[in-house]
Amino acid sequence: MIKPATITLALLLLASAADAQTIYPIDRAEILSSAHFDFKVEFPERVDQAKLKVTINGQDYATVFGRAGTFVEHEDGKDQSALMLRDVALAAPGPVVVEAGDGARSRKVTWTVYDTGPRKAKNVILFIGDGMSPSHRTAARLLSKGIAEGKSLGKLAIDDMPHMAMVATAGSDSIITDSANSASAYATGHKSAVNAMGVYADRTKDPFDDPKVETIASLVKRRLNLAVGIVSNTEIEDATPAAMLAHTRRRAEYDQIVEQYFVAKPDVLLGGGSANFLPKAASGKRKDDVDYVARFREAGYPFAATAGELNALAIKPETRRLLGLFAAGNMDGALDRKFLKGGGVKKFPEQPDLTEQVQAALDVLSRNEAGFFLMVESGMIDKYAHLLDMERAVYDTIMLDNAVRLARDWAAKRGDDTLIMVVADHNHPNSLVGTINDDISATPNVPFRERVGVYDKAGFPNYPAPDADGYPSRVDVSRRLAIFSASLPDHYETFRPKLDDPNEPTVKGDEAGTFKANEKYKDVPGAVLRPGNLPALVGASVHSGEDVILTATGPGSERVKGSMDNTEVFRVMADALGLAAAGR
Repeated sequence: MIKPATITLALLLLASAADAQTIYPIDRAEILSSAHFDFKVEFPERVDQAKLKVTINGQDYATVFGRAGTFVEHEDGKDQSALMLRDVALAAPGPVVVEAGDGARSRKVTWTVYDTGPRKAKNVILFIGDGMSPSHRTAARLLSKGIAEGKSLGKLAIDDMPHMAMVATAGSDSIITDSANSASAYATGHKSAVNAMGVYADRTKDPFDDPKVETIASLVKRRLNLAVGIVSNTEIEDATPAAMLAHTRRRAEYDQIVEQYFVAKPDVLLGGGSANFLPKAASGKRKDDVDYVARFREAGYPFAATAGELNALAIKPETRRLLGLFAAGNMDGALDRKFLKGGGVKKFPEQPDLTEQVQAALDVLSRNEAGFFLMVESGMIDKYAHLLDMERAVYDTIMLDNAVRLARDWAAKRGDDTLIMVVADHNHPNSLVGTINDDISATPNVPFRERVGVYDKAGFPNYPAPDADGYPSRVDVSRRLAIFSASLPDHYETFRPKLDDPNEPTVKGDEAGTFKANEKYKDVPGAVLRPGNLPALVGASVHSGEDVILTATGPGSERVKGSMDNTEVFRVMADALGLAAAGR
């Protein structure tokens, strides 16, 4: 039997730990030698500055960093103090013990500062399939390559790589991550919280004063003079592309992210999201009057708004920088652009394919003799997975594979100088469970739920043979893949692809902040009202916490193996580029 005194002591210890100082970078942070970061200590109460003792490996922190920080007695106007020191670095590799005391309580964290070997790769290309689950990869292989007697008739470029690992995705605040903090882990090597990128999310209200950590885009420019490219088919201000160089606690701050792009000036910036580059007077939606398309042009960036303009500008030998914005919001996926003409295709009919964006980026970035870093996102996989729109998500996985194949062919012609990695930033809880038999003429009275074939009843799908790019011309065939999500809002399951526009499973509910099933699909033959398993305040499928797949090829890819943390993806890139060695 546990004694009451023991319980009381345990509770006191837990309370003490909860009320102790918070130190950024956090415990067990791994820090690249000479990379820049902000150092912060948050105290739970107002403290006397004279009683502060902050040490690093036993030495006063100001001696180690070469200067003292700023003490804030009342942070955010509250009885809570903080110590902040911006833009510091640690050069010597090895373990680091940080201790912060205020005379009454103390907190200790450990860091590891790591070095890199000499540079192995001239270029690094990081492909991110946003929300790309194993079921997306499998379905893309089935549709684009085909299958006979249980054997695939070909391999995806994203899978046919010599090195593979499973990557854990949890953030600093939750086991379930979003695109901001997951992409930020890839870009910085540091954990962050949901909605945050390039920062440790602190307790202050200001979304731009949190402790920053240096991004891969900043490091490669500062240390190696590499060119930087950021390519996506989402809004270019969205979480994954923005995480490559932005610093904010709130990913939705699109106007300010565009400002940060302009300050950082990546060499190539291609995607959707023109509305946040333009003021309202120019058909945009910025809250200020600044025209950032004009500002980028004045800074020497040719501008493309269509596929034709992009291709024409990219092949010009004098093009060393390039801005391309091809839709006001997210760009349309492959299924709508190439076949269905749904979504925003009528309004923006000349959007480039992701392969065209990648080719343009390679043309421009490779003109930098020092090399380049390029991040390419197939971001609409995630958007469609949220909407339970499985066909569109799979077609955009095929598009990602085509872009990877293009990059691998480009790299092969140059010799072995380019590290290429393909990874998802997080998972969706989707599963390929079988097929759906939609042959109503043969079995007119069978409910659609009973048409889901599993095990031997699944057989093989009968999509038409794919075209040269791997896309079947139709998705509404009589035996389709059955991909279902484990995270569901209330919605009408139609068991059929949405051939007009992307799926809209929910609409605003009767109570503020809630959602309900979209009755647009209520009268579709075979539709079933499926009660969800998510709170009513969630109107779409959500991310899940499983590990994601990372595949890699090229110099430095041998570090990709086994089970890895998402922060280690940054370390693979840093090591391949010799980022720490470059400063010696």
